[in-house]
Amino acid sequence: MTILETGRLRLRKLTVDDAEFILRLLNEASFIQSIGDKGVRTLEDARSYILTGPIASYDKFGFGLWLVENRTDGVPMGMCGLLKRDTLEDVDIGYALVPEFWSKGFAMEAAAAVLSYGKSDFGMKRIVAIVSPQNDSSIRLLEKLGFAFERMVKLAPEADEIKLFGRDLE
Repeated sequence: MTILETGRLRLRKLTVDDAEFILRLLNEASFIQSIGDKGVRTLEDARSYILTGPIASYDKFGFGLWLVENRTDGVPMGMCGLLKRDTLEDVDIGYALVPEFWSKGFAMEAAAAVLSYGKSDFGMKRIVAIVSPQNDSSIRLLEKLGFAFERMVKLAPEADEIKLFGRDLE
């Protein structure tokens, strides 16, 4: 089910049929280093991740991480969407693309569309983003999108500190 379309991209709900791509994305070295190891090692793990993560979020909140694909040929490129975490007061935006689609403006295009969607369809007035302190490319992208660094946070007591950025949508 298509959620959003931009000039070059389509964002749609993930299904278990996307497990092969999700297995690849979640095991990219860059994903594990910047976002974290989700422990997804098999197609069955990927299907479970999709069901208990994005699909559960769609059911509970009406939003979640969506598959980002090329609008003309349907080639999957990554994920982008909105997350509601128990440990954060605000909804946050998340995105990850496989490396061959980096530095081409796709993450910016997808994230800008998701921010607009959060405001127009869900009435969100503020969205945050969390990022590893060493992830300079994501920090630059967030700043281009109008986010500003606010503070360091931990998502769990044993977790490393990460940067929290915020943006008002009004």
